[in-house]
Amino acid sequence: MKTFAALLLCLFCLSGVAHAGVFNLATLTCDSYENQILNAAPNDKSEDAVNFTMWLFGFAVGHAGDHSIYSKGLQSFGNALDVECKSRPPANLLEALAAVNPANESPMDLKELNCKTFEARNAELAKTDVQSARTIRMWLFGFSVGKAGGKVFDTEGLDEFDKALTKQCGLHEQRSLFDALSAIRISKKYR
Repeated sequence: MKTFAALLLCLFCLSGVAHAGVFNLATLTCDSYENQILNAAPNDKSEDAVNFTMWLFGFAVGHAGDHSIYSKGLQSFGNALDVECKSRPPANLLEALAAVNPANESPMDLKELNCKTFEARNAELAKTDVQSARTIRMWLFGFSVGKAGGKVFDTEGLDEFDKALTKQCGLHEQRSLFDALSAIRISKKYR
């Protein structure tokens, strides 16, 4: 539970607003990420930069073949990605993510967390802090796309992903969260 709470604390390390839409990490440049997503105008109504970065963090972990949530890693990941993008503005985000190693502080192994426990914690969190519950699901969404070899982030895709995860966990409560995430079929639109 401490790890889960620590993950929530790091969610507030980044701020800003991102544009809604579909982002192909192979064509989105670091310059665009920095200027249009992290530093977007505050009046844009869309997914915020924390959720976008959290999705990227999950994506990087899943793409690397890891299976842990690093509750204290968001800030260092975001900072490392920021440094990488500022040093290579024309690089695409997929290349920049490959150069960033997610911090492995305070790991929570997705293979050790069962669906029943995760769903109960997430439901409890959603009662008191809907945005934080959404942000954790965003990390899981990015993880699943990265693990599946995808490279596209659709800001509207979280609800579809969330339904699929809830279904998988509902069918197999004792299954690990990692196995439930692995069982979700990631749409071709994310590849």
